[in-house]
Amino acid sequence: MTRTLLHQILDYANRADPYPIYEELRRTPVHHEADGPYVISTYYEIRSLLHDPRISSDPRNQTSAGADPLAEASPEESALPPSFLRLDPPEHDRMRRMTNRHFGPPHSPHRVDGMRPELHDIVTGLIDALGDPGRIDLVEEFSYPFPVTVICRLLGVPREDEARFHTWADTLAASLDPDPDADPAERGTGAAHEARMQLGMYLAGLIEERRKNPGDDMLSQLATAKGPDGPMATMELLSTAALLLIAGHETTVNLITNGMLTLLRHPDVLRRLRTEPRLAVPIVEELLRYEPPVQLLPGRTTLADIEVRGVTIPQGSTLWLVLASGNRDPQRFENPDRFDPDRPDIQHLGLGSGIHSCFGAPLARLEAQLALAELARRLENPRLLDDPPPYRQNAVLRGPRQLRIACDGIRP
Repeated sequence: MTRTLLHQILDYANRADPYPIYEELRRTPVHHEADGPYVISTYYEIRSLLHDPRISSDPRNQTSAGADPLAEASPEESALPPSFLRLDPPEHDRMRRMTNRHFGPPHSPHRVDGMRPELHDIVTGLIDALGDPGRIDLVEEFSYPFPVTVICRLLGVPREDEARFHTWADTLAASLDPDPDADPAERGTGAAHEARMQLGMYLAGLIEERRKNPGDDMLSQLATAKGPDGPMATMELLSTAALLLIAGHETTVNLITNGMLTLLRHPDVLRRLRTEPRLAVPIVEELLRYEPPVQLLPGRTTLADIEVRGVTIPQGSTLWLVLASGNRDPQRFENPDRFDPDRPDIQHLGLGSGIHSCFGAPLARLEAQLALAELARRLENPRLLDDPPPYRQNAVLRGPRQLRIACDGIRP
């Protein structure tokens, strides 16, 4: 049964609604098959393991037995050194600390909130540019270009180069969403590798330019930092910038797209948001629980024997932590399959937890709040043209590859 359930999680046919599979998975909180990963699906166990120092995120600790079959879900590392997302302390702590010094509290408390007017302008411009209101692909025309543009502004990419970033992001996104019927050799991995190489070369040149002529952007501050941890090496800067572009971009696209899909399926909530824009804050938190953009964390490794719910997981084992299943655990959330932005105490796992909790969470939250509130306000009588929509192939970063909607018009 375990093998069948794991195959169902990976099966593209179940991408539109994996939650019945997760419900079955939770009946045995620790699933395991011969030479396969240990799959953890219940809220409290996942949260505990996310805080356990005996769990490694470094792929160098993986063994051939039980190696991660979803390793390709971390594309930022194939042509660059590992980002701090895939490192353990003390390397992880040093790089994350150095990056956060220029991204958020306590050293840069206004970095994200200070972008609010610019984010609003980008959202407004994208909605103004929507084409035929009777046939809108929200992914292509809105939720995909929005975060790429934001990351470019955050890093300080010159406006005239933003189109190049969009092209690289297009190629890298395509590598995460191969045609499920295509031969693996034809899934665009060569193009993705070339895009990463070009991205790395471009960023290297931009870093050197910022070291000579720093501005007030985040890349300049990282390139010229002289904090207690010393300067960040060029290769570390490259992997950090690539992480911000790729990991932050993909998850935010899915958060906004899953959010609009969910609101269109719950028109009463959409109507409330139209007249109560502050409702966007709890809506986004409930979305992170109900339809998280990251479904599971594969590739964690045990550094010692660990007992979970009476099962001993041996040292060197691969773990899958199924965040989306934990978010719907009835032992933690009442009526977990109901979308309810008025839900009290939404302590979800949608952004992870522990030392590897989502680094870009403040920015992702703000982007989604602004995007959904403005879409709700401006789109007249929006409705789905396809339900369910076609999904991306990726089982980890789950989201529609298209969201075709129609509306009667676009309000000014």
